[in-house]
Amino acid sequence: MIPHILSDMFIELNLSTAIQVVVLGFIGGILSGFIGSGGAFFMTPGMMNLGVPGVVAVGSNITHKFGKAMMGSRMHGELGNVDRKLGIFLILTSFVGIRFAVWLNTMLFEGGTGGHGEGGSAAADLYISLIFVCILSLVAISMLRDALRATKEDSGPSQRIAEYLSRLKLFPMIHFPVADVRVSLWVISAVGLATGYLAGTIGVGGFIGVPAMIYVFGVPTAVAAGTELFLAMFMGAFGALNYAFQGFVDLRLTLLLYLGSLVGIYIGAYGTKVVKEIIIRIVTGVIIILCVISRAIAIPMYLRQLGYVEMNPEWDRYFNQASKIMLFAAGISGCAIILWNVYRGYQRRKQVASTLKIARAETVA
Repeated sequence: MIPHILSDMFIELNLSTAIQVVVLGFIGGILSGFIGSGGAFFMTPGMMNLGVPGVVAVGSNITHKFGKAMMGSRMHGELGNVDRKLGIFLILTSFVGIRFAVWLNTMLFEGGTGGHGEGGSAAADLYISLIFVCILSLVAISMLRDALRATKEDSGPSQRIAEYLSRLKLFPMIHFPVADVRVSLWVISAVGLATGYLAGTIGVGGFIGVPAMIYVFGVPTAVAAGTELFLAMFMGAFGALNYAFQGFVDLRLTLLLYLGSLVGIYIGAYGTKVVKEIIIRIVTGVIIILCVISRAIAIPMYLRQLGYVEMNPEWDRYFNQASKIMLFAAGISGCAIILWNVYRGYQRRKQVASTLKIARAETVA
Protein backbone atom coordinates (compact mmCIF):
# COMPACT_ATOMS: atom_id res chain seq x y z
CA MET A 1 0.00 0.00 0.00
CA ILE A 2 1.36 3.43 -0.92
CA PRO A 3 1.64 5.66 2.17
CA HIS A 4 -0.58 8.70 2.21
CA ILE A 5 1.04 12.10 1.69
CA LEU A 6 1.33 13.90 5.00
CA SER A 7 -0.10 17.37 4.55
CA ASP A 8 2.07 18.91 7.28
CA MET A 9 5.26 18.04 5.34
CA PHE A 10 4.56 20.60 2.64
CA ILE A 11 4.96 24.34 2.92
CA GLU A 12 2.11 26.67 2.09
CA LEU A 13 2.78 27.90 -1.44
CA ASN A 14 1.81 31.55 -1.37
CA LEU A 15 2.90 33.86 -4.19
CA SER A 16 6.12 34.93 -2.48
CA THR A 17 7.25 31.35 -1.81
CA ALA A 18 6.31 30.21 -5.32
CA ILE A 19 8.37 33.04 -6.86
CA GLN A 20 11.35 32.09 -4.69
CA VAL A 21 11.12 28.45 -5.84
CA VAL A 22 11.03 29.61 -9.48
CA VAL A 23 14.10 31.79 -8.81
CA LEU A 24 15.83 28.76 -7.25
CA GLY A 25 15.06 26.80 -10.42
CA PHE A 26 16.29 29.63 -12.66
CA ILE A 27 19.58 30.05 -10.80
CA GLY A 28 19.99 26.27 -10.56
CA GLY A 29 19.31 25.98 -14.29
CA ILE A 30 21.98 28.57 -15.16
CA LEU A 31 24.49 26.82 -12.90
CA SER A 32 23.48 23.45 -14.36
CA GLY A 33 24.00 24.56 -17.96
CA PHE A 34 27.23 26.37 -17.10
CA ILE A 35 28.79 23.70 -14.88
CA GLY A 36 27.33 20.54 -16.43
CA SER A 37 25.83 19.46 -13.10
CA GLY A 38 22.19 19.19 -12.13
CA GLY A 39 22.30 22.30 -9.91
CA ALA A 40 20.90 20.28 -6.98
CA PHE A 41 23.71 21.58 -4.73
CA PHE A 42 21.88 24.93 -4.89
CA MET A 43 18.21 23.97 -5.22
CA THR A 44 18.03 21.32 -2.47
CA PRO A 45 19.37 23.55 0.36
CA GLY A 46 17.41 26.46 -1.10
CA MET A 47 14.13 24.60 -0.64
CA MET A 48 15.19 23.60 2.88
CA ASN A 49 15.72 27.30 3.69
CA LEU A 50 12.14 27.94 2.56
CA GLY A 51 10.91 25.47 5.17
CA VAL A 52 10.67 22.33 3.06
CA PRO A 53 11.78 19.22 5.01
CA GLY A 54 15.05 17.81 3.66
CA VAL A 55 13.57 14.52 2.44
CA VAL A 56 10.84 16.37 0.51
CA ALA A 57 13.43 18.78 -0.95
CA VAL A 58 15.58 15.85 -2.12
CA GLY A 59 12.57 13.88 -3.41
CA SER A 60 11.11 16.83 -5.33
CA ASN A 61 14.49 17.80 -6.75
CA ILE A 62 15.43 14.29 -7.90
CA THR A 63 12.06 14.17 -9.69
CA HIS A 64 12.92 17.48 -11.35
CA LYS A 65 16.35 16.07 -12.25
CA PHE A 66 14.81 13.25 -14.30
CA GLY A 67 13.30 15.52 -16.97
CA LYS A 68 16.41 17.68 -17.39
CA ALA A 69 18.68 14.64 -17.62
CA MET A 70 16.43 13.09 -20.27
CA MET A 71 16.80 16.15 -22.51
CA GLY A 72 20.54 16.43 -21.94
CA SER A 73 21.11 12.72 -22.55
CA ARG A 74 19.30 12.91 -25.87
CA MET A 75 21.43 15.86 -27.02
CA HIS A 76 24.69 14.12 -26.02
CA GLY A 77 23.48 10.87 -27.61
CA GLU A 78 23.07 12.61 -30.97
CA LEU A 79 26.69 13.78 -30.66
CA GLY A 80 27.90 10.25 -29.89
CA ASN A 81 28.94 11.14 -26.33
CA VAL A 82 26.95 8.44 -24.50
CA ASP A 83 28.39 5.02 -23.71
CA ARG A 84 25.14 3.19 -23.00
CA LYS A 85 26.90 -0.05 -22.07
CA LEU A 86 28.88 1.74 -19.35
CA GLY A 87 25.74 3.56 -18.23
CA ILE A 88 23.78 0.31 -17.86
CA PHE A 89 26.48 -1.27 -15.68
CA LEU A 90 26.53 1.83 -13.46
CA ILE A 91 22.73 1.91 -13.27
CA LEU A 92 22.55 -1.57 -11.73
CA THR A 93 24.51 -0.64 -8.59
CA SER A 94 23.33 2.98 -8.45
CA PHE A 95 19.80 1.68 -7.84
CA VAL A 96 21.07 -0.14 -4.73
CA GLY A 97 22.69 3.09 -3.50
CA ILE A 98 19.51 5.11 -4.12
CA ARG A 99 17.32 2.55 -2.37
CA PHE A 100 19.60 2.57 0.69
CA ALA A 101 19.62 6.39 0.77
CA VAL A 102 15.82 6.61 0.55
CA TRP A 103 15.43 4.01 3.30
CA LEU A 104 17.87 5.84 5.58
CA ASN A 105 16.34 9.29 4.98
CA THR A 106 12.84 7.89 5.58
CA MET A 107 13.93 6.11 8.78
CA LEU A 108 15.50 9.30 10.14
CA PHE A 109 12.47 11.41 9.25
CA GLU A 110 9.99 9.02 10.84
CA GLY A 111 12.26 8.08 13.76
CA GLY A 112 11.84 11.35 15.64
CA THR A 113 8.11 11.59 16.21
CA GLY A 114 6.55 9.09 13.84
CA GLY A 115 6.99 11.43 10.86
CA HIS A 116 5.22 14.36 12.57
CA GLY A 117 6.69 17.39 14.28
CA GLU A 118 10.08 19.05 14.14
CA GLY A 119 12.03 16.17 15.74
CA GLY A 120 11.61 13.76 12.85
CA SER A 121 12.26 16.40 10.20
CA ALA A 122 15.28 17.79 12.08
CA ALA A 123 17.00 14.37 12.26
CA ALA A 124 16.78 13.91 8.50
CA ASP A 125 17.65 17.58 7.84
CA LEU A 126 20.76 17.34 10.04
CA TYR A 127 21.91 14.14 8.32
CA ILE A 128 21.36 15.59 4.82
CA SER A 129 23.14 18.82 5.79
CA LEU A 130 26.16 17.00 7.24
CA ILE A 131 26.56 14.81 4.14
CA PHE A 132 26.12 17.90 1.97
CA VAL A 133 28.80 19.88 3.87
CA CYS A 134 31.34 17.03 4.03
CA ILE A 135 31.10 15.81 0.43
CA LEU A 136 30.77 19.16 -1.34
CA SER A 137 33.58 20.71 0.72
CA LEU A 138 35.93 18.06 -0.65
CA VAL A 139 34.59 18.56 -4.18
CA ALA A 140 34.94 22.36 -4.07
CA ILE A 141 38.43 22.34 -2.52
CA SER A 142 39.66 19.78 -5.08
CA MET A 143 38.11 21.76 -7.93
CA LEU A 144 39.68 25.05 -6.84
CA ARG A 145 43.07 23.44 -6.22
CA ASP A 146 43.10 21.85 -9.69
CA ALA A 147 41.94 25.09 -11.32
CA LEU A 148 44.63 27.16 -9.60
CA ARG A 149 47.33 24.64 -10.50
CA ALA A 150 46.22 24.34 -14.11
CA THR A 151 48.82 25.32 -16.70
CA LYS A 152 48.94 25.29 -20.48
CA GLU A 153 51.39 22.42 -20.38
CA ASP A 154 49.27 20.34 -18.02
CA SER A 155 45.64 21.13 -18.85
CA GLY A 156 44.28 17.62 -19.38
CA PRO A 157 42.92 15.33 -16.67
CA SER A 158 45.38 13.01 -14.96
CA GLN A 159 45.21 9.34 -15.99
CA ARG A 160 47.40 7.98 -13.19
CA ILE A 161 44.58 6.32 -11.23
CA ALA A 162 43.02 4.78 -14.35
CA GLU A 163 46.39 3.44 -15.53
CA TYR A 164 47.16 2.00 -12.08
CA LEU A 165 43.81 0.19 -11.85
CA SER A 166 44.13 -1.16 -15.40
CA ARG A 167 47.50 -2.69 -14.49
CA LEU A 168 45.96 -4.45 -11.49
CA LYS A 169 43.50 -6.29 -13.79
CA LEU A 170 40.79 -6.93 -11.19
CA PHE A 171 38.79 -9.47 -13.20
CA PRO A 172 36.29 -9.48 -14.72
CA MET A 173 37.49 -6.62 -16.95
CA ILE A 174 34.83 -5.17 -19.28
CA HIS A 175 35.45 -3.22 -22.48
CA PHE A 176 33.28 -0.19 -23.26
CA PRO A 177 33.44 0.70 -26.98
CA VAL A 178 32.32 4.36 -27.02
CA ALA A 179 34.59 5.38 -24.13
CA ASP A 180 37.27 2.96 -25.45
CA VAL A 181 38.31 1.79 -21.96
CA ARG A 182 38.53 -1.49 -20.05
CA VAL A 183 37.34 -1.27 -16.45
CA SER A 184 36.98 -3.83 -13.65
CA LEU A 185 33.40 -4.77 -12.76
CA TRP A 186 34.31 -4.28 -9.08
CA VAL A 187 35.41 -0.69 -9.66
CA ILE A 188 32.28 0.08 -11.70
CA SER A 189 30.08 -1.38 -8.96
CA ALA A 190 31.72 0.75 -6.25
CA VAL A 191 31.37 3.97 -8.28
CA GLY A 192 27.74 3.20 -9.18
CA LEU A 193 26.90 2.51 -5.53
CA ALA A 194 28.50 5.78 -4.35
CA THR A 195 26.86 7.82 -7.11
CA GLY A 196 23.42 6.38 -6.37
CA TYR A 197 23.80 6.87 -2.62
CA LEU A 198 24.71 10.55 -2.96
CA ALA A 199 21.99 11.19 -5.55
CA GLY A 200 19.45 9.62 -3.23
CA THR A 201 20.75 11.40 -0.12
CA ILE A 202 21.32 14.99 -1.26
CA GLY A 203 20.24 14.93 -4.91
CA VAL A 204 23.84 15.39 -6.14
CA GLY A 205 25.39 12.39 -7.87
CA GLY A 206 27.17 13.87 -10.87
CA PHE A 207 29.93 15.38 -8.74
CA ILE A 208 31.03 11.82 -7.99
CA GLY A 209 30.05 10.08 -11.23
CA VAL A 210 31.73 12.42 -13.73
CA PRO A 211 35.12 12.74 -11.95
CA ALA A 212 35.15 8.98 -11.32
CA MET A 213 34.59 8.23 -15.00
CA ILE A 214 37.32 10.70 -16.03
CA TYR A 215 40.00 10.00 -13.41
CA VAL A 216 39.25 6.39 -12.36
CA PHE A 217 37.93 4.87 -15.59
CA GLY A 218 39.93 7.05 -18.02
CA VAL A 219 36.82 8.08 -19.99
CA PRO A 220 37.06 11.21 -22.22
CA THR A 221 35.42 14.26 -20.62
CA ALA A 222 32.65 14.65 -23.23
CA VAL A 223 31.71 10.96 -22.98
CA ALA A 224 31.76 11.13 -19.17
CA ALA A 225 29.33 14.08 -19.18
CA GLY A 226 27.01 12.42 -21.70
CA THR A 227 27.06 9.05 -19.92
CA GLU A 228 26.40 10.72 -16.56
CA LEU A 229 23.27 12.38 -18.00
CA PHE A 230 22.16 8.99 -19.36
CA LEU A 231 22.72 7.52 -15.89
CA ALA A 232 21.02 10.48 -14.18
CA MET A 233 17.90 9.97 -16.28
CA PHE A 234 17.38 6.49 -14.83
CA MET A 235 18.57 7.43 -11.33
CA GLY A 236 16.15 10.36 -11.35
CA ALA A 237 13.24 8.15 -12.40
CA PHE A 238 14.08 5.44 -9.84
CA GLY A 239 14.71 7.97 -7.07
CA ALA A 240 11.47 9.81 -7.88
CA LEU A 241 9.46 6.57 -7.68
CA ASN A 242 11.06 5.61 -4.37
CA TYR A 243 10.50 8.99 -2.74
CA ALA A 244 6.99 9.27 -4.21
CA PHE A 245 6.14 5.84 -2.77
CA GLN A 246 7.05 7.20 0.67
CA GLY A 247 5.00 10.37 0.04
CA PHE A 248 8.05 12.64 -0.13
CA VAL A 249 7.55 14.30 -3.55
CA ASP A 250 5.77 17.65 -3.85
CA LEU A 251 4.90 17.98 -7.53
CA ARG A 252 4.11 21.68 -7.05
CA LEU A 253 7.75 22.31 -6.15
CA THR A 254 8.97 20.14 -9.03
CA LEU A 255 6.90 22.04 -11.60
CA LEU A 256 7.96 25.43 -10.23
CA LEU A 257 11.61 24.36 -10.43
CA TYR A 258 11.07 23.37 -14.08
CA LEU A 259 9.51 26.75 -14.80
CA GLY A 260 12.75 28.48 -13.84
CA SER A 261 15.39 25.89 -14.77
CA LEU A 262 14.30 25.26 -18.36
CA VAL A 263 15.00 28.94 -19.11
CA GLY A 264 18.18 29.18 -17.08
CA ILE A 265 19.81 26.05 -18.48
CA TYR A 266 20.01 27.53 -22.00
CA ILE A 267 21.69 30.68 -20.71
CA GLY A 268 24.22 28.63 -18.75
CA ALA A 269 24.93 26.33 -21.69
CA TYR A 270 25.63 29.34 -23.92
CA GLY A 271 28.04 30.62 -21.28
CA THR A 272 30.26 27.54 -21.71
CA LYS A 273 30.89 28.63 -25.31
CA VAL A 274 32.18 32.09 -24.42
CA VAL A 275 33.85 31.64 -21.01
CA LYS A 276 37.27 30.05 -20.48
CA GLU A 277 37.22 26.61 -18.83
CA ILE A 278 39.45 27.70 -15.94
CA ILE A 279 36.98 30.52 -15.12
CA ILE A 280 34.14 27.98 -15.14
CA ARG A 281 35.99 25.79 -12.66
CA ILE A 282 36.91 28.68 -10.33
CA VAL A 283 33.37 30.12 -10.37
CA THR A 284 31.94 26.66 -9.72
CA GLY A 285 34.28 26.00 -6.80
CA VAL A 286 33.54 29.36 -5.15
CA ILE A 287 29.76 28.94 -5.53
CA ILE A 288 29.87 25.44 -4.03
CA ILE A 289 31.99 26.67 -1.07
CA LEU A 290 29.46 29.44 -0.36
CA CYS A 291 26.58 26.93 -0.61
CA VAL A 292 28.41 24.67 1.86
CA ILE A 293 28.83 27.60 4.30
CA SER A 294 25.13 28.38 3.90
CA ARG A 295 24.16 24.83 4.86
CA ALA A 296 26.65 24.76 7.74
CA ILE A 297 25.03 27.88 9.23
CA ALA A 298 21.71 25.99 9.50
CA ILE A 299 23.20 23.00 11.40
CA PRO A 300 22.95 24.56 14.93
CA MET A 301 19.21 25.00 14.32
CA TYR A 302 18.75 21.24 13.76
CA LEU A 303 20.97 20.39 16.74
CA ARG A 304 18.77 22.59 18.95
CA GLN A 305 15.58 20.97 17.62
CA LEU A 306 16.99 17.51 18.44
CA GLY A 307 17.96 18.58 21.94
CA TYR A 308 21.71 18.23 21.42
CA VAL A 309 22.42 21.88 22.28
CA GLU A 310 20.71 24.39 24.56
CA MET A 311 19.66 27.45 22.61
CA ASN A 312 16.79 29.90 22.50
CA PRO A 313 14.24 28.56 19.93
CA GLU A 314 13.81 32.14 18.69
CA TRP A 315 17.34 31.95 17.28
CA ASP A 316 16.23 29.34 14.71
CA ARG A 317 14.75 32.11 12.63
CA TYR A 318 18.05 34.01 12.53
CA PHE A 319 20.12 30.94 11.64
CA ASN A 320 17.72 30.05 8.82
CA GLN A 321 17.62 33.64 7.54
CA ALA A 322 21.43 33.89 7.55
CA SER A 323 21.69 30.55 5.74
CA LYS A 324 19.14 31.69 3.16
CA ILE A 325 20.87 35.04 2.55
CA MET A 326 24.25 33.32 2.10
CA LEU A 327 22.76 30.81 -0.36
CA PHE A 328 21.01 33.39 -2.52
CA ALA A 329 24.09 35.64 -2.39
CA ALA A 330 26.16 32.71 -3.73
CA GLY A 331 23.69 31.89 -6.49
CA ILE A 332 22.97 35.46 -7.56
CA SER A 333 26.63 36.54 -7.57
CA GLY A 334 27.61 33.40 -9.52
CA CYS A 335 24.84 33.98 -12.05
CA ALA A 336 25.80 37.65 -12.35
CA ILE A 337 29.36 36.64 -13.29
CA ILE A 338 28.03 34.12 -15.80
CA LEU A 339 25.51 36.56 -17.34
CA TRP A 340 28.14 39.31 -17.58
CA ASN A 341 30.51 36.98 -19.41
CA VAL A 342 27.67 35.78 -21.65
CA TYR A 343 26.84 39.41 -22.50
CA ARG A 344 30.50 40.22 -23.23
CA GLY A 345 30.83 37.10 -25.38
CA TYR A 346 27.66 37.99 -27.29
CA GLN A 347 28.92 41.53 -27.92
CA ARG A 348 32.28 40.21 -29.16
CA ARG A 349 30.53 37.85 -31.56
CA LYS A 350 28.37 40.69 -32.85
CA GLN A 351 31.47 42.84 -33.35
CA VAL A 352 33.28 40.06 -35.25
CA ALA A 353 30.19 39.42 -37.40
CA SER A 354 29.89 43.16 -38.17
CA THR A 355 33.58 43.37 -39.11
CA LEU A 356 33.28 40.37 -41.44
CA LYS A 357 30.18 41.86 -43.05
CA ILE A 358 31.99 45.15 -43.71
CA ALA A 359 35.01 43.28 -45.09
CA ARG A 360 32.82 41.25 -47.49
CA ALA A 361 31.05 44.41 -48.64
CA GLU A 362 34.40 46.08 -49.37
CA THR A 363 35.60 43.00 -51.23
CA VAL A 364 32.51 42.98 -53.45
CA ALA A 365 32.86 46.70 -54.11
